[in-house]
Amino acid sequence: MNKPSKPCILIVEDSLDIQESLKQLFESENYDVQIASHGQEALDYLRSCAKHPNIILLDLMMPIMDGYEFRKIQYLDEALSKIPVVIMTADGHVEEKSAKLGGAAFLKKPVDIDIILNTVYKYRTK
Repeated sequence: MNKPSKPCILIVEDSLDIQESLKQLFESENYDVQIASHGQEALDYLRSCAKHPNIILLDLMMPIMDGYEFRKIQYLDEALSKIPVVIMTADGHVEEKSAKLGGAAFLKKPVDIDIILNTVYKYRTK
């Protein structure tokens, strides 16, 4: 009998501390966790992976390719546009920015553990 596969989450975040904290958190919740340090790295991963993640956690402010540019490209790519994106930022206008970018949800940094777990669970099952 085949064991159901773990849900997969792609974390697009340039802070190594936040990457590691989120990776540990989601692995402890039985997620397969992939990390990208900027938008271009995330796109490269998404275009080459065998199975797309169930959800993407996206920081907005990153070097090389920020979350805004990533989201524009992802939205226009039919193969990637259906993956729900939860936008995370320390910016005070996160709700407004998330709405403009078409995010499934938004989270203000620092992120509360229960809120991020509940948000990811809600959108990874759609």
